[in-house]
Amino acid sequence: MRPIPERLRVPLLIAAWLAVLAGLAAFALARLQVTTDLRSFMPAPQTADQKLLLEQIGEGPGSRLLLVAIEGAPVPTLAALSRGLAAALADDPRFGQVINGAFDATQLDPALLPYRYLLSPTLDSHRLDATWLGEQLEQRVEDLASPAGVMLKPLLASDPTLETLAIAERWAPPKAPQTRDGVWFSASGEALMLVETRAAGFDPAGQGEAIAALEAAWHALPEAASARLLLSGPGYFSARVSATTRAEADRIGIASTIGFLLLLLFAYRSLPALLLAALPVASGALAGIGALAGFYGSAHGITLAFGFTLLGVAQEYPIRLLSHRRAGEDALASARALWPLLATAIVSAAIAYLAFLASGVTGLQQLAVFTIAGLVVAGLATRYLLPRVLPPRFADAADRRGIARAQAWLERVPRPPWLPWLLALAGVLVLWQAPGPLWQDDLAALTPVPRELLLRDARLRGELGAPDVRYLLVLRGPDANSVLALSQILEPEGAALVRSGALDAIEWPSRYLPSIGLQRERQAKLPDRTTLEVALADASRDLPFRQGLFEPFVNDVEAARQLPPLTPEAFARSPFGARLAAMLFSADGGWTGLATLSGVHDAAALSKLAEASQGRVRVLDLKAASESLVVAYRERILQALGGALLLLAITVVVALRSPRRAWHVLAPMTLATLLVLVVERAAGISLSLFHLVALTLAAGLGLHYALFFERPVADDAEARRTLHATLVCVVSALLVFGLQALSSLPVLRAIGLTVALGVGFHFCLSILMARPRRERP
Repeated sequence: MRPIPERLRVPLLIAAWLAVLAGLAAFALARLQVTTDLRSFMPAPQTADQKLLLEQIGEGPGSRLLLVAIEGAPVPTLAALSRGLAAALADDPRFGQVINGAFDATQLDPALLPYRYLLSPTLDSHRLDATWLGEQLEQRVEDLASPAGVMLKPLLASDPTLETLAIAERWAPPKAPQTRDGVWFSASGEALMLVETRAAGFDPAGQGEAIAALEAAWHALPEAASARLLLSGPGYFSARVSATTRAEADRIGIASTIGFLLLLLFAYRSLPALLLAALPVASGALAGIGALAGFYGSAHGITLAFGFTLLGVAQEYPIRLLSHRRAGEDALASARALWPLLATAIVSAAIAYLAFLASGVTGLQQLAVFTIAGLVVAGLATRYLLPRVLPPRFADAADRRGIARAQAWLERVPRPPWLPWLLALAGVLVLWQAPGPLWQDDLAALTPVPRELLLRDARLRGELGAPDVRYLLVLRGPDANSVLALSQILEPEGAALVRSGALDAIEWPSRYLPSIGLQRERQAKLPDRTTLEVALADASRDLPFRQGLFEPFVNDVEAARQLPPLTPEAFARSPFGARLAAMLFSADGGWTGLATLSGVHDAAALSKLAEASQGRVRVLDLKAASESLVVAYRERILQALGGALLLLAITVVVALRSPRRAWHVLAPMTLATLLVLVVERAAGISLSLFHLVALTLAAGLGLHYALFFERPVADDAEARRTLHATLVCVVSALLVFGLQALSSLPVLRAIGLTVALGVGFHFCLSILMARPRRERP
């Protein structure tokens, strides 16, 4: 076999490298599904309330509601737009329910109509006798003469008592807005609607699709240009936050990428070297994605975003090789000399990220797999592949103007041994006296939703009587029927709380479906055909109704007498089935019912109601449950980080074969982390999960700086190469994360500020606490 010509070896190796990367990309695209459910970043619940919290975040009654307002036009126009939008969304599979206050009998499943006498509360206080039927028929005569007659006339023959309308009113929000021109209006003159999406509240992609469909239906209306559409609700916030975060991250990513490329061009004066140096990082990124595809088959979008951020450590590997190449020595020899220390840095960073693998949280475990796989592959590619494709001609970094002067200045910087101890003591004192709580447990504080949108949401929620997003009443029973029976028993107590002003409204599961016992009681009150016909004849005497007009009504009542009770399973097939399914479901070997609340003014009154139920009812405070979940989450991650840091320390000691050398690596990393906390706490910043992720990333970067400044060097030229490589790494990190620190989004700002501060402190302390060159063996 003929040997490959020397001039073709590098192009063929690059081509093979790119082919492997293309294969990895194809594998990832085919196998990896990107998800958007934020619950994958939540820890496993430890209590019943925490478990219910995670369920309600996505599937709860309030999480899938979009609050819609239409403003800016006369009332008739707004009402017409409301009806048009409701009609356009009615058949869209992305929406489960659209309510705007207009009565539409078609919203009721025809299969449910015979059940109206079992579902309506009318028979609880009235009987279908001649007296009550007479009152109803007289009222219908008046109704037919009114503007509402057009709407009621189609119902008259089969439903002269208007039970269909009674059910529609009962299933409307318990605190419905005022009605004008047949639709809901706010006090300030906006047409109002409630739109329930099929997608979960914390599924940004699904919510985004639903909102896009809603807006497209709106723009298709003839008079849409004359008015303005306003949206609110958890799903709207979820989609907006996702879009805003993606857009801002893209802008920051483009700016930082351009800056990084210009920095490398300035540092190395070689476009081919710059392009080739990107291959190890690309290899690491695709290896991380491939690992996720192979081990999990899916990953959250946030996992990928954070993973690429944490993989920023890997960009230092090719930088080290480019800066540490020696004149007269090939790249393989330089990589071989650099590898022991670089391998220590890679293994140490991977150990730090093991903490996420031990967190018990799927999203963080995926993040650990992505990052560890990416770092290892990027390091191996830098060691074994990149040296073989780098151009032989290069400029030695030790000969760059300014590096010698910078090295000489750093050698003259005083290094008083007492200074780190003074900084540590001062830091501890500042942390002790820092304002505000140490930890941020309120997830709402991390939301980038503008204040005006939150105020709009509160106003529309009040106008529409939409469910409160904080409190729920939780009912428990052995089966669905017992929960519905309990709900019925509590309805009067809930009404008393509303009358007392403790809350504005309460919606029970039994509002939609009575228990089997109550359905049978109502069924027993229905007269037989003969009795009903006699009562109707007596009631309609002297009224302008033709004989036989109410035969459909008689047939429906007779059919209702024979019906089996309506069950949750049968009700689930109706248009309102999704609503009941969100309020009544099987869980933990029994059944759970949720009563949604609007306008809670006295939470203590709710607690008293729950205490009197002998354990069958409890108040779920979603805010308190989320905070307890965050606390448990943080404690587990901190324990995992503690274990990882101990393992990291052991690894560094073993790798450097000297506790003293390990001290000069680990001490600046520890002190720098402390100083980052000091600055942020002194500024009143409470720490969140994102700060912990950022501190881990900053520590990984700082470990590199300390390892290379502690490294024994043979001559001044090698010291200059070390300084050149570290300066390029530091400036690139400050560029990327400094831009993130300027972000308007709390998550990006927390990560950017923490890492930028960490990079600065790690760099300075690595120099300050490194041993003088003459003391290094």
